[in-house]
Amino acid sequence: MTDTTARVLQLLGLLQGRAMWTGPELADRLGVTTRSVRRDVERLRQLGYPVRASTGVGGGYQLGAGGKLPPLLLDPEEAVAVTVSLRLAAGGSVTGVEESALRALAKLDQVLPAALRSEVEAISQAVVAVAGVSAPVEARLLSTVARACRDHVLLDFAYRARDGAESTRRVEPYRVVAMGRRWYLLALDLERDDWRSFRLDRVEPASAHATTLRFPPRPAPDPVEYVRESVLRSPYRYVARLRLHAPLDEMAARVPQNAGLLTDLGDGTCQLETGAETLDYLVGETLWLDVAFEVLDPPELRDRVRELGGRLRAAVP
Repeated sequence: MTDTTARVLQLLGLLQGRAMWTGPELADRLGVTTRSVRRDVERLRQLGYPVRASTGVGGGYQLGAGGKLPPLLLDPEEAVAVTVSLRLAAGGSVTGVEESALRALAKLDQVLPAALRSEVEAISQAVVAVAGVSAPVEARLLSTVARACRDHVLLDFAYRARDGAESTRRVEPYRVVAMGRRWYLLALDLERDDWRSFRLDRVEPASAHATTLRFPPRPAPDPVEYVRESVLRSPYRYVARLRLHAPLDEMAARVPQNAGLLTDLGDGTCQLETGAETLDYLVGETLWLDVAFEVLDPPELRDRVRELGGRLRAAVP
């Protein structure tokens, strides 16, 4: 490292450590002339650091917005990846880093080039993070959907339903929800004239196209509640209601938000509403909670619990 480079880095550290420095103060700390300070300030500006200079009483040098971090060069896909990761962390998917992630998002906005700042803003505004996801989604698809949400423009895409049926959709996109293992889009389906949730892993990425047709924002359901309701009910053959003999707070820490809806019953118990494809899966998942419970609905589940209970009693004569 040359003496000049070391001095410029030292100058940057001084500017980051205090709001305002006069030229003579910096020259004294660096052991150079004020002329050298001016040259070094210009070098920092050429590197992308916003160093401001003011004259007169109380004047001097100070860093502008973005000066706390070096200039950040990201391509659109990288900007999407970093923003989504921080957004998920800020939403609580990574315990203990929520506040740090929010601060990092704010700093990221300061140092990104203007061309990418709108990309970051679109995703930050459009994504609602409920829990960490593991199902992959293409960055370009997520960016396209997020921009359409932000700009209030119609979105076209090819979609594959749960039964494998393929269709093309035109929607008014509203929010992207990251819940459980999946990414979901809450949107108004124009053909059906109703709100729908779409799994992004079932959208053909190359088909997603944000049109230039704007739509006026309309009252929308709560995106998290709507998607949670869709996840709990529509995909499953059986939907169960169970009374759990434990307080709501205790069970909320053990039941993921995408796995069931908990309701406080006011007597030290709570109700769990959850769904599954088979009755045995519902029984097994409930037993794993390791609390006393009662089956409220459906009748088929009560019959299955009685049958399994009889088998278990017979196994221990």
